[in-house]
Amino acid sequence: MTVHRHATAGAPLSGAWHVIGQQLRSPQGLGGWLAGVLMRIVNDGPNRRAVKALDIGPGDQLLELGCGPGHALALMATEALGGTVYGLDRSLVMLEQALQRNRRAIAAGRVRLGTGSFERLEFPTGSLDGVLAVNVAYFWDDAGRVTREIHRILRPGGRISIYVTDASAMRRWPFAGPATHRLIDAQALERMLLEGGFEPGQVSVRSIMLTGGVAGLIAVATRT
Repeated sequence: MTVHRHATAGAPLSGAWHVIGQQLRSPQGLGGWLAGVLMRIVNDGPNRRAVKALDIGPGDQLLELGCGPGHALALMATEALGGTVYGLDRSLVMLEQALQRNRRAIAAGRVRLGTGSFERLEFPTGSLDGVLAVNVAYFWDDAGRVTREIHRILRPGGRISIYVTDASAMRRWPFAGPATHRLIDAQALERMLLEGGFEPGQVSVRSIMLTGGVAGLIAVATRT
């Protein structure tokens, strides 16, 4: 897989930038709470574009990996009015923010939150219609294993939508250091899904441009 680990300008990250990178990878405490507020703003465009790519139906059963503060969960729940949207995150701080944002949908049983391993998802084989992953693939230590699990839990015809910021843009951001982030280009994103068991003809990766001229990638793969 063409995944690039890197250094910033040939030098190690400063302590402050490294702390920011760690909070984005695993939000904790007050710093993690503030990171969640920032994610809600910065991820608005990627969330909307990636959710749209899922082509959600009204009764779909859906999962977001790395649901963060719960913005995309709310978007998905609006589309899947008769279905269920599951949000999984490793950070209890993020799950608390997601709970606050989706309180009504949770009370109605349309959104359910939990924590657990992305490499071993606790869903039956072929049980979900769609999986979303926005700005989290940088943190998958074994990306092939994660995508194999996603492939397993999707029904035939189910799809995954992944958003990442392109490696060309991430290289300019000092918080995205090799200790916390791995950089992903279009080729790496495609190979990640192929390693998961998705068929080559069912995988597409396209470039998008976000506000501020940030280059992003959206990959969509359908289970046959």
